[in-house]
Amino acid sequence: MLRRTFLHSAAGLTGLAATVSPAMALVEININKGNVEPLPIAVTDFVAGGDLGQRITDVIAADLKRSGLFAPVNKQAFIEKISNPDQPPRFEDWKVINAQALVTGRVSQEGDGRLRAEFRLWDTFAGQQMTGQQFYTQPENWRRVAHIIADAIYERITGEKGYFDTRVVYVAESGPKNARKRQLAIMDQDGANARALTNSNEIVLTPRFSPSRQEITYMSFEGQQPRVYLLQLETGQREVVGNFPGMTFAPRFSPDGQRVIMSLQQDGNANIYTMDLRSRTTTRLTSTAAIDTGPSYSPDGARIVFESDRGGRQQLYVMGADGSGQNRISFGDGSYSTPVWSPRGDLIAFTKQSGGKFSIGVMKPDGSGERILTTGFHNEGPTWAPNGRVLMFFRQPAGAGGPQLFSIDLTGYNEQQIQTAGYASDPAWSPLLE
Repeated sequence: MLRRTFLHSAAGLTGLAATVSPAMALVEININKGNVEPLPIAVTDFVAGGDLGQRITDVIAADLKRSGLFAPVNKQAFIEKISNPDQPPRFEDWKVINAQALVTGRVSQEGDGRLRAEFRLWDTFAGQQMTGQQFYTQPENWRRVAHIIADAIYERITGEKGYFDTRVVYVAESGPKNARKRQLAIMDQDGANARALTNSNEIVLTPRFSPSRQEITYMSFEGQQPRVYLLQLETGQREVVGNFPGMTFAPRFSPDGQRVIMSLQQDGNANIYTMDLRSRTTTRLTSTAAIDTGPSYSPDGARIVFESDRGGRQQLYVMGADGSGQNRISFGDGSYSTPVWSPRGDLIAFTKQSGGKFSIGVMKPDGSGERILTTGFHNEGPTWAPNGRVLMFFRQPAGAGGPQLFSIDLTGYNEQQIQTAGYASDPAWSPLLE
């Protein structure tokens, strides 16, 4: 459990943290531009925290840097040594090294053993505190505190929700390519705290997070029988969604977490069905002699995007949540697959195969504005960060080796590899943790 409170301004204001209005603030990032120039920010080691204070600030700085929107200033350039984070810093010392924003803080331990971490974000050019918060939690949650602080900084400067206090579920792969073992695993969004969720004797595919609970759905070939499962992350409890004849593919939750939508294969074709998790009743949404699969709801639950080869090759289609009004939206060269609707509702991400290469791209829900973000030998399986600004996907290199996870933002300029202990594929990003 984490408890959060706001710190009042060190200048003497009471109540919530003092802020600088957008009209006054010099520290702003317009993330709607194409190639954003990273903002220089100084993240000082939290005082009284020893090694833990430095580890927390290192995670904060790494989160901000990885977003592509911030450029943490080298600590060797710092002039002022912060000894009392409750007092305003010497702003001139930070302006000299071009630190347009400054983070100070403190780490301590309460009498009951809880960790207390607090921070302040300063606008060095305006000479004002922008926000400040403190957190109480158990010491083992120190990395979460660091991610939450990074989210608060990101939101205050960009005006958009952060995405650092999240997790990613993925398929961890090991062994030679012709005898690859696959198991479900979960990690923090930066690759830390990775752990297995299933054993390596099962073949698992397409894990997906619930938007409302700490629960995932995935497909498993346990016992040589393809089934869709629900897995409670907190308890480890697992249950079969349903026993269906034939193959079951690509399960995904509805926005309210009450339904699972999936593709069921029968008699050589595949159609899309939805199941109510309370009543366990199924409803068929498509009925074609083609392969309809990869469904994903819009965030309001009113529409569904999916892929189908009903026109001769894989393309993207959108329909109502009841299966009505099925319309094709992709018309570029090549084939399209693995569509997923942005949490913001404004874009659909996809995999595109054309010219012998695989690309990750986005388009508007009506099919307009198609834009390729990255292209490689084999890129596939995009998943959205909960703020709808960053995508994660996996890349399979040519020749030897196995898949690895990468992230890229909507500008297409900030591509980063996510470090994992072994091969990794098919990521799915969680909502922000509570």
